Parts: sequence; C-alpha cells; structure tokens
Amino acid sequence: MVDATTRFLEDLDQREYEPLLAKSSGTLRLDLHEGAQTTHWLLRIDRGRVQVSREDQEADTVVGTSPALFEDLATGREDGVAALLRGDMTVTGDLRLVLQLERLFPSPPDSRGPRRHLQGQREVH
Repeated sequence: MVDATTRFLEDLDQREYEPLLAKSSGTLRLDLHEGAQTTHWLLRIDRGRVQVSREDQEADTVVGTSPALFEDLATGREDGVAALLRGDMTVTGDLRLVLQLERLFPSPPDSRGPRRHLQGQREVH
C-alpha cells in the first residue's frame, strides 16, 4: 500500500508541469525524520517543470518534519504554514519555495473558497 506522501510526490513528478509553480525555480529537499531514520525527497523546480526523486543532495531549501506530519499535509488534514509557525516543521534556505509548494497541498475536505474550487477543477482535467 502506497502512503499519501509517496502518492502526492509521485503524482507531482508525473505531472511534469505544475502551473502554480510557473514563477518558481530552485531545489527543495524534504527530510522526513522518524527516530534515527530520515527519508529524503528532492524536488527540482524550474518555472513550473517539476522533477521528484529520493536523492539526498544539497538543495536551495531544506524542510525537516516527521513523516506523519507530511502525510497530514499531503491529505489536507494539516496546514503547512500553521505547522511551520508551531515549530513542527523546520525550513533552512529559501522560505518562498516552501510557500509556493504549500499551495499544491489539498485543502481540508470541508473547506470552501477559491482554493477548494480550483482543486476540484484540476481533478476534472
């Protein structure tokens, strides 16, 4: 069974182009810490073109959090900015890249407003 984190990141990789990242460029590494083990994901973003791998390489921005929290982000059960402000997530490097990526996470199922509306349109296409 594939977890929500893997599903979210593999889907992002398969899209190849993400319009919400059209003005973004850089590399972002996710370090998902669980005890002594860390899982790495590397996102290369070039004006909307996205490549995702499991490489542990230097990046412009490094996000550190737990696998459970990232799972909640990937499913819309948690908000990335709120998690960052609470200190449940750390960011080293360019915070703007994190804020751009945060726009891709799903909204909670019971939310309303333009973000939820746009996600519904994306699923249709």
